[in-house]
Amino acid sequence: MSVAGRITEKLTRALAPLRLQVRDDSARHSGHAGSRPGGETHFQVEIVSAEFAGLSRVARQRLVHKALAEELAGPVHALELKTLTPEEDKALTQH
Repeated sequence: MSVAGRITEKLTRALAPLRLQVRDDSARHSGHAGSRPGGETHFQVEIVSAEFAGLSRVARQRLVHKALAEELAGPVHALELKTLTPEEDKALTQH
C-alpha cells in the first residue's frame, strides 16, 4: 500500500473524519531535505473531524501525529496539516 493510502487508512480509523484529503506534495520538494526518488515524503492533509472539538491547534496536530507515528518515523519527511471541526469547516464553506 502507498504511504498516502496508509495515511488515509490510519486517520480514518483513528479520527473518523467527515472529510479527509491527503495530497502527496513531494514533487514540489524534489532536491530538498528528505526527498527521495519516487516521492511519498511530503504530504498535505486536510481533515475535518468531531474529535477536534474543544482542542487547540497543537492538540489536534498531536492526535494526527500519534495516529501516523510509524509514517513520521520512516518515510514521511514533512506533513502539512489543516485540522478542522465540522463547525469550523461549515463556517469556512459558507463564506
